[in-house]
This record gives sequence, structure tokens and C-alpha cells, in this order.
Amino acid sequence: MKRYIMLLVGIGIVFLLSFPAFLEAQDTVVPAPVGFRPDAPTYALHGPYWIGTRTFVGEDVDGPLAIRVWYPALNPAGVESDITYVMHWKAESLGFTRDQTLVNIAGHALTDAEVDMSAAPYPLVMFSHGHNSESVLYAWLAEHIASYGFVVVAPDHKEENQPPDWADYPRTTLARPVTVSRSIDYAEMLAAPTGALAGMIDMEHIALVGHSGGGETALTVGGARFNMAGYAALCAPITEDSPWGYYNVCTPIPADTEAKMLTILGLDTAPEGLWDPLNDSRIDAIVPISAGAAIFNDQGLAEITLPTLVMGGTLDGAVPFDWGSRMIYDHITSTEKILVAFELGDHNMFTSTYEDAPTTVEMFGKDFYYLYSDPVWDMNRVHDLANHFIMAFLLDQLKGDAEAAAALAPDAVSFPGITYEVQGF
Repeated sequence: MKRYIMLLVGIGIVFLLSFPAFLEAQDTVVPAPVGFRPDAPTYALHGPYWIGTRTFVGEDVDGPLAIRVWYPALNPAGVESDITYVMHWKAESLGFTRDQTLVNIAGHALTDAEVDMSAAPYPLVMFSHGHNSESVLYAWLAEHIASYGFVVVAPDHKEENQPPDWADYPRTTLARPVTVSRSIDYAEMLAAPTGALAGMIDMEHIALVGHSGGGETALTVGGARFNMAGYAALCAPITEDSPWGYYNVCTPIPADTEAKMLTILGLDTAPEGLWDPLNDSRIDAIVPISAGAAIFNDQGLAEITLPTLVMGGTLDGAVPFDWGSRMIYDHITSTEKILVAFELGDHNMFTSTYEDAPTTVEMFGKDFYYLYSDPVWDMNRVHDLANHFIMAFLLDQLKGDAEAAAALAPDAVSFPGITYEVQGF
């Protein structure tokens, strides 16, 4: 018995002596560096930070604005970070109620987690989602960016899906850039000494990423100017019998779009040549993904001088590649620019996967499967590659990471199905 008691005492002493080391180990639990697939390239692997997320309410041009934030977070025990986001598909005009358009999106973040201030302040990445969706449709990307030591701020834009002529396009085209600028203001308030994320955001280093309509917003905020005469000329030969993507880009017809935009701006006549810019000078770099460029055309795009990473699929059925990613890369005047073309890729390859968002199809029917799939590409491969390029670009531009910049050099990029063009790297 005495020997047994001595053994217990010995074990207790060993435990007490090792407890501080145990606590220290708990403080250094880090997320696993994995991608969506085993063949994920370097910057597609999860970054060194856990991810927290919170939702705030700011003020937009027409009332309250939901703003989702992703950020480096503390998770000393390494608890599971699975989360289910709820997204509103803006589809009431198709005959659905709002309750019927709420769907689930699976993600990997900690709700309202304590912020990780170990390397703060972190550069700011604004995100602008595609039309009729919300920011959480792109949680896979926002989470990944935050895992590398960035704060991602994503306003949920307001627009209405109004087929067949999408009457809301002129209004939202003008409203979205203002919403982004107001959200940057809100981020600055969050980072202030009395803010909810005090000291966490580096407001001197800001990038803007956007997909589809959000990509067009990124171009506008990044310096592109509306060229309505060029837009009208581009669309003049397009009819209902034209390939759907071109018809989609030219709907509503440019004349109607211009008239409604002038009314919103309170102008009697259209400006001659390029319209006044709606850019925000605080933006340092932009990433337009599957973005339309027809409303800017070549002259309006030439106003962009910021470092730019352009990304899109060459068989984009919603925004034809030659009127989108190709046109953007060819005509912006940035000294640092990249084009990542996914050969045979379609428009929605950059949204959530069906596995992460099955409820849309369950609620609306199998015709909506295309929102989360691609006819050719494995979506997880798309997301890994997109994460790799975007992360390397942001690390280079906002953190001056030389190794990340080297990963963007022409001789460092060789992925099947990717056509890569670059200047300045």
C-alpha cells in the first residue's frame, strides 16, 4: 500500500511539473495545413491562423447593411470550427417567399471567436459577392484569406433578381461601389480604439476581391470608368438569337441602362466620353473574378492602374470570356497584372460546392444544381487553384511577401488546364 501511495504521489508531481508545458502546448495548437484536395498547391493549404467570423450592421445608402467579417481568431483547444451559414437567395421575383429562399452553406469558422492579436494589425480584404447572392456563398474563399492573417469584410449588397430584363441593374451598378466605400469606413470604425476589432485592421493596406457582379464592382472601385457609348456600340449587333452570355451582358439594353443611371444621378444629359469615376483611393489592389467589362470597354478599363489579378473561365456562359477576363487583362494599364484562365471553365465554378450547399437544389429543384457545379472542372480543384493564386497575390501586394511573389512568376506556374499570362512578376 505504501508503495502504491508513493507511486500516486510521484505521478502527481510529474503532472504538476508538466502542467505548464501542457498549457503552453494548448496555446500553440494550430490548424492543419490542408487544402480541399491532396494535390493542393502551396498557398491553397490552410494558413497558420484559426478563423473567426462575426456579423455587424452598418449603414448603406438605403438603410441598414449586413456586413460579415472573417478574421484571425484564437482557438487554444483546437475545437472543431464547423459552421453553418444561412444565405438569402434574392429570388422572390421568381415566385418564392423570403423564407423559401433561405439556404444553408457549410463553412469552417468559429462564430464570435476571440480575436488573435499576435500579429495585428492585419491587412484588410474587402469582398463583393455576385448578384442576387450574399457573401457567405464565398465562405470557402473568405475563410482561406483570413487564415493567412487578413481581415475580410464583406457587405451583403441589395439587389433584386428581376427577369427577363433585370430592371434593377442600373441602380445596383451605381449603389455597389458606394456600399464598398461605406463598408471600408465601417471597417475603420471597427478598428478604432473603441471598436469591436480595436487595433486589428491595417487600414493602410487594402485589397478588393469580387466575383461576377462583385468583380464588376471591384473594377469600378479600382478605377474603371463607365463608357456608355462604347458599351452601346459593343451591344449593337447583339439580339435575342445571339449566344446567351452576350445577350445577358447587354440586358437591359444600354440605352435603358444609361437613362436610368442618369435619373439616379440626377443628370439631364450623359457625360461626354468616360463617366466620372466611382473609385476609392484607399484600395491598393483588386481581384476581379468572372467579371463583366462591357460597360467600361477598352477606354474605361484603361483607367485602372492598380495591381490586378484577373481570373475566369474560358467558356463562361454568363459573361463571355472575351467580354470579361480577356478584355480586362488586355486593356487595364497596370504595370503588375495577372490573368488566370481556367480552360473550358464556366461562370459558377467560384461559388460554393454542391456538397457545401445542397439546400438550394433541395428547395428549388435540380435546375439550380448548375449554381454549384461546373460541366468540366472539379470544384474542389478550382477552389484550391483559386486560393493559391489569390493568396499569393494578396501576400505579395499587402504584406510584401517575396516568396509569395516568386510563386506568381511565369516559370513557377504550371497547372493542367490553366493558361497563365503575367506582367510585372
